[in-house]
Amino acid sequence: MERLIFSKLEQWKNSPARKPLVLRGARQVGKTWVMKEFGKRYFKNVAYVNFDNNSAMKTVFEGDFDISRLVLAISAETGISVKAGETLIIFDEVQEVPRALSSLKYFCEDAPEYAVIAAGSQMGVALHQGTNFPVGKVDLLNLYPLSFTEFLMATENEQLISVLQSCDWNLICSLKARFIRRMKEYFYVGGMPQVVQNFIDEQDWNQVRKIQKTLLEVYQQDFSKYASAELCARLNLVWNSIPAQLSKENKKFIYGQIKKGSRAKDFALAIQWLSDCGLIHLVHGLSKPGYPLKAYEELDAFKIYMNDIGLLCALGETDIKTILDENAFFVEFKGALTEQFVLQ
Repeated sequence: MERLIFSKLEQWKNSPARKPLVLRGARQVGKTWVMKEFGKRYFKNVAYVNFDNNSAMKTVFEGDFDISRLVLAISAETGISVKAGETLIIFDEVQEVPRALSSLKYFCEDAPEYAVIAAGSQMGVALHQGTNFPVGKVDLLNLYPLSFTEFLMATENEQLISVLQSCDWNLICSLKARFIRRMKEYFYVGGMPQVVQNFIDEQDWNQVRKIQKTLLEVYQQDFSKYASAELCARLNLVWNSIPAQLSKENKKFIYGQIKKGSRAKDFALAIQWLSDCGLIHLVHGLSKPGYPLKAYEELDAFKIYMNDIGLLCALGETDIKTILDENAFFVEFKGALTEQFVLQ
């Protein structure tokens, strides 16, 4: 499937001020595929290194940061002859080897001719725990689940994109039914690449929900893998409260709805953890719509949205018939999905 981020990656590749790139995003949003596909399209070859359970490469980066030595080791590990200008070097799950992340500084300073991309699904948490990040020595790019435009592209509805881009409102209104149908499909399916691909291949709503549930389980398994037992319990409480928080007519996130009597200090770390992982988005309110907006931001008034509208539906146990038919019980949660849709 096509991702709009490829145009940004091409700009990065061709930039005269290019630095090593850190691609950020939640687990399962397609970072590994995007990096490999980008390498296939724009480079002669790709040297892909996955640091997850890779003791050999961990040992390599325990030594000095001599780039010639590192490039030689990467060539040996991948079987690819790494050449500047021809090879894309990919460091995946780089948070597992913090010194590999630190090495990006030396690629930037001593060997800018090499194109290097690093990514990791838990990088945000690793940084929050004190991993040394090469500030100012890397370019940053975020990858999210498929947008509605990308969903239309993936489902071969490019003509609808063209209609929207034309800004011909009479024509858009004449196709209203088609737009609404596609939008409702996106509400349920969302933009997680694996889910979208299954929907395209199988056209089975039950399969879509099954994969979404698996992804939610994977996320919650990560809670217990990377967080302490106490923090893990709070992560689950915040995570599971999101559909209810959004479905109510609250103007901000209310801690007391997570657990009776709870306060900000009880869940601040859990919310930060989820945000660092890219699993949630915090949107702050404003005291007034003045310029610049940042000057009027209310730090204690915010809403929490999930990273994907389809996963929000799955966590909220919203079935496809409810979304398509819009029965009377769907009114409040429809507002939550609309807000999530706008955010994405």
